[in-house]
Amino acid sequence: MEEEIKTHAEVVGDVGVLLGFVKQMNLPELLDRHIKRHHLEQGMSLGWVISIWLVYIVSQGDHRKVTVEDWVREKHDTLELLTGLEIRKTDFTDDRLTIALRHLSSDECWNEIEEDLGRNLIRIYELPQETMRVDATTVSGYHQGGEGSIWQYGHSKDDPALRQIKLMMAVLDPLGLPIGLDVVDGKSADDPLYLPLILRTLRGLSKRGLLIVGDCKMSALLIRAAIENAKQYYLMPLSQVGDMAKQLIMWVKEGLAKEETLWKVAIEDEEGTQRQIARGYEVTRTCTDGEHCWQERVLVAQSFAFAEKQCKSLEERLQKAEAALLALTPPISQGKRQIAEQAVLEKRAEAILEKYGVKGLLTYTYERECKREEKLVGRGRNGPNREREIREQVRYQITGVKRQAEAIGEAKAMAGWRAYGTNAPQARLTFEQGILQYRNEYRVESVFGRIKGDRLAIAPMFLRREDQVVGLPRLLSLGVRLLTLIEFVARRTLQQQESTIAGLYLDSPRKTTKIPTAERLLRALIHIKLIIVYLQDKIVYQVEGFSTVQQRVLEVVGLSPDIYTSLVQTVVRAPKATPAA
Repeated sequence: MEEEIKTHAEVVGDVGVLLGFVKQMNLPELLDRHIKRHHLEQGMSLGWVISIWLVYIVSQGDHRKVTVEDWVREKHDTLELLTGLEIRKTDFTDDRLTIALRHLSSDECWNEIEEDLGRNLIRIYELPQETMRVDATTVSGYHQGGEGSIWQYGHSKDDPALRQIKLMMAVLDPLGLPIGLDVVDGKSADDPLYLPLILRTLRGLSKRGLLIVGDCKMSALLIRAAIENAKQYYLMPLSQVGDMAKQLIMWVKEGLAKEETLWKVAIEDEEGTQRQIARGYEVTRTCTDGEHCWQERVLVAQSFAFAEKQCKSLEERLQKAEAALLALTPPISQGKRQIAEQAVLEKRAEAILEKYGVKGLLTYTYERECKREEKLVGRGRNGPNREREIREQVRYQITGVKRQAEAIGEAKAMAGWRAYGTNAPQARLTFEQGILQYRNEYRVESVFGRIKGDRLAIAPMFLRREDQVVGLPRLLSLGVRLLTLIEFVARRTLQQQESTIAGLYLDSPRKTTKIPTAERLLRALIHIKLIIVYLQDKIVYQVEGFSTVQQRVLEVVGLSPDIYTSLVQTVVRAPKATPAA
């Protein structure tokens, strides 16, 4: 009698590497330490449920709960072999995933997880703790809001017509690892969100002398004083409102008066050529908040790229304003409405100057045109005795628009100048280092790009309950940490080896890179499969598609090939019990 053979294939892909890093991070154990298990709860712990769900999200680019159960069923043997756990059918139902997000939405629980995880990752991966960046972003969607809802209208770079939530995030520089996240309603202003997140994050780091970098919304005196009191350092552009705007003009004039002595800031391009990008100087002033006083250095600097951009923008606005002013009083023709009152003309002209931000840079001249016409009074034929009246038709015509060369010259001289405040001493942060540090502010934006990108895809958000809406960004921030660590370890390995890696570019297999992204590294693993052969007395597991490229990927991310090769094994099947006679 021929033995019946059944075969089955499961795509392992990047699941092995993702679970390998999840274990390195001690994520399941850490989550279980802070998420209390219900006494009636059975099956897999929520720590492992969240970890495997996270692997699914990063691998598939889909945060929906409804598809997780099917994915786990399709990879059942792979997940059991990689985790060493028994996976039941009910472990990844919608209800269990909803419970998981409900736990993550608890501020108390999440703050403990984040603090513990931050310390853990810094210790395991020996991460640098020199600089932290803080910034906010928004996530928009078609959601119902209302009073008390987290979905609110607010200032948005995405779509102001949609309701949104706001994410406030703190990340470690230079790798861009999130160490703090707050989820608030979409109408919240950024300013009051900085200090609570910074203070909470500092409690987890327990380090003094950290440089905290933010944008101008972090420049409030209260925030700067709190950072100074915490024995930390700050760096941010000072907000150009009120007296500070006038002060900057004075500082710029002082700088231009000693142009030859300004410090130069240069960077080195890929070809090793030095390129000057900025210039400036610094002044020192005393800041006071209540009874506390400290010395603050103000870095007054001009970015050449920013200056060029502002001058170009100014020229475009001048041209648009000139065209708009001349179009305000069109020639008399059918359908062209004329301005008959001086006050109306001046009001509309000033509105144009205000709109394009060129007030004081353009002046205009106009004239009053009056056309008199004799008209008969009443009805009837014309005659020598008919009563007549003189009617006047008045229109105002703009005759010319003139640029104020001196004012425009002053505006262009101010282009690219900004004032940056810091309490760090020269030994900790030189003028050049301060300018370059803020120049790298794009790094926190790349973190936002990752949470909104294909792998995590926070939007659109397929959730209704508000506790789930708060919990999901927190879950996805764990995904950002996972991707960031994979990328960090790979780049550090290649730097230590002084080597590169090939095979990550589908259109150019021989192309090499020394700074691979986590996304490309994971994409290189998609062809790895687990072949399962069911025999009468045993089950045979074989791995297919594990090439030298995949082995090289595992090497640079610091994982052993055993993650995949250990799947190759033979398991004896228990004999079926024979029924009693």
